[in-house]
Amino acid sequence: MLRLLIARDRLVGSTAVAFLVLFVVLAVIAPFDTRLVTGINPWIKPVKFAISIAIFLATIAWFMPELGERPRARRWLGLTMVVMMVIEIVAITGQAARGTTSHFNESSPVNAIIFGIMGAAITINTLAVAVMLALLRRETPSERLGYLWGMRLGMAVFVVGSLLGWMIVTNRGHSVPGPDGGPGLFFLNWALDRGDLRVAHFIGLHALQALPLLGFLLDRRHTAPALRTRTVSAVAVVWLGAMAMTLVLALRGRPLMPW
Repeated sequence: MLRLLIARDRLVGSTAVAFLVLFVVLAVIAPFDTRLVTGINPWIKPVKFAISIAIFLATIAWFMPELGERPRARRWLGLTMVVMMVIEIVAITGQAARGTTSHFNESSPVNAIIFGIMGAAITINTLAVAVMLALLRRETPSERLGYLWGMRLGMAVFVVGSLLGWMIVTNRGHSVPGPDGGPGLFFLNWALDRGDLRVAHFIGLHALQALPLLGFLLDRRHTAPALRTRTVSAVAVVWLGAMAMTLVLALRGRPLMPW
């Protein structure tokens, strides 16, 4: 599976595998650090981002052949996303090693610069995904109808979910109301005592995997072509609705899973 992933795009696929290895290394390191940052082990955030980025880059590597005969576009889009994700994980891991927060940290000029660089990297990465969506091949063979429409809609919802990150930045944190910290859901650390904007953000980002997978399964079952497109489109609408509902819930200061 990993060899096939790398074969589809050597740079992006290889980087995805490297992030998977990093996830394992960070997960091993975490239990040996007894420090707490905003009430949790400082390595939890790098661990979460390492596996999240590994999944993201693996998905992008798998999609790359769908750009068709555009080798230059593939090369530049892949390089852009890899560089931006490496910048992101270096910043997050470096701040964890220093025993401080990476996001919304403007307690010193250095911390403010690091946070600004992270914001720029994520913005550029989102733009790269939007460009990739615009360049995806237009032809849609009947036998791949569900998968290709799932890919297009998944990338579109991903971009919307990424833009929710700017709402978190504007809020100066993911918690509503009050500062970040306090009891959280295991590993994900979503707030259990207040609203958390990360829930809607998470849902939006992972449409990138869910909608193409749904379309692929519909194709495998040889469902009628019209039913495949309607089903994938309907689920995309429901997905956006789930994003909207969890966003409203967070803005009202209510947790997704109250404790």
